[in-house]
Amino acid sequence: MDYNLLLTHIETAGIFALMGLLVMGIVWLLLVKILPFSMRKEMEEDQNVALGIVLGSLILGISIIIAAAIHG
Repeated sequence: MDYNLLLTHIETAGIFALMGLLVMGIVWLLLVKILPFSMRKEMEEDQNVALGIVLGSLILGISIIIAAAIHG
């Protein structure tokens, strides 16, 4: 087994994982800036389940897009 090739693939996967996390963080910061209300207050204090579902769906959608872009 070629361990150098395996190491290269592991390094590449790690780099893409970090890039994906960075993009997700940037999207999250944009959401915080764009939305006219506090997400933390709405979800924690007001128990807004609908907001949690929408944000979760948004994060999953962006994750799928990032995964498809990485996979090619």
